[in-house]
Amino acid sequence: MEKLLKLRGFYLFLGLAGGSFGSYLTLLLKYNGMDVSQIGMMMAVGTLIAICIQPVWGLISDRYNQARLVLILSVAVPAVLAVFYRSEYFIVLLMVYTVSTIFSSTQAPIADSYAIAAANRAGSTYGSIRLMMSIGAAVGAYAGGQYVERFSVSTIWLPFLLLNSVAVIFALTLPRQAEENHMMSQSLAQGVKKLLGNRIFLAFLGGSFLVNQTMTAFGTYFVVAFQSVGGSTGYAGIALFLASVTNVPSMLYASKVIRKLGRERTLLLGALIYVLRWGIQVAFPHPSVMIGVQVLHGLSFGLFYIAAVEYVSQITSSEMQATGQSVFNIVFSGFAGILGNLLNGFLLSQGGVGLMNVSCMISSAVGAVLLFYVARSSRSSVPKTMSSGGVGV
Repeated sequence: MEKLLKLRGFYLFLGLAGGSFGSYLTLLLKYNGMDVSQIGMMMAVGTLIAICIQPVWGLISDRYNQARLVLILSVAVPAVLAVFYRSEYFIVLLMVYTVSTIFSSTQAPIADSYAIAAANRAGSTYGSIRLMMSIGAAVGAYAGGQYVERFSVSTIWLPFLLLNSVAVIFALTLPRQAEENHMMSQSLAQGVKKLLGNRIFLAFLGGSFLVNQTMTAFGTYFVVAFQSVGGSTGYAGIALFLASVTNVPSMLYASKVIRKLGRERTLLLGALIYVLRWGIQVAFPHPSVMIGVQVLHGLSFGLFYIAAVEYVSQITSSEMQATGQSVFNIVFSGFAGILGNLLNGFLLSQGGVGLMNVSCMISSAVGAVLLFYVARSSRSSVPKTMSSGGVGV
């Protein structure tokens, strides 16, 4: 129980930091003189380099039992480097973003392997821990919007540094390694090869890739897109708050949905809500609609992410948990982030919000088709009564 409280505190302050900074980073970069296409290119290059490094983090965590150290570095290094985002030089911004992404890219897989193990041990659910990050992100996003309006976007790094420092303190209280992780019995290459040799898992990765690349249109470009159709920074903060807060009930009850539908069908349901979400914005490209449609964020991202993380945990052996989550994160956040930042940045600058939203709707629809194949192929092999928090089935 004590470890659950520590993890929830860690996720809460991680969400507060990310919500108050990440949502307004694009605005800060524009303030420094960059255009949308340059921002997309910078983020894509930084993410590509981080992808090449990320498997090493999984190896260090799984083989050398250094999950806590990796987790601390993943929070502390980006926090310290954030002060350099005040620079007006592209090369400095590129280097800062790249190094920050190299460290922060391992945050999700390592933290999630901790949370899943702790939830299993305490008879709880992963979603009940992860929802604290959504609460933090909701409050942080709203507070960040108010901060930018009252002060200067150039100082948004300050609360990011302070909030991440508290997250580091929580991380320092965690054990060296998640309880259910064991020393690796096979090499990293063997483990990855085994995962990628499963065609259903490849279809899962493909569907996750196509669905989540649309999230850069929200995470990276929402504030800029919102302003381009007449919205204000303050109302953008309200929209971001609404998007994050709807994750809370979604993640809280995700385990019940997964027990009823199964992980694969829950993934498909989340993907279909993505299609609906972007379709509404295609039909009604107005600030009020862009705010209101965020109530679907929890049902789309919340359900999808919880089901995806647990699906990876289900099919990955206990000694390869961090590595398995890293492979998923490389595709879900890494490759999807590269395509999304480049494509959506280009579409937004060349064709406006409407063209970007159409692309996102089509991409999530194709992703839903792949996940339909996963759900159909896995239906006979996955029992409906399995626990939503189990590592092995």
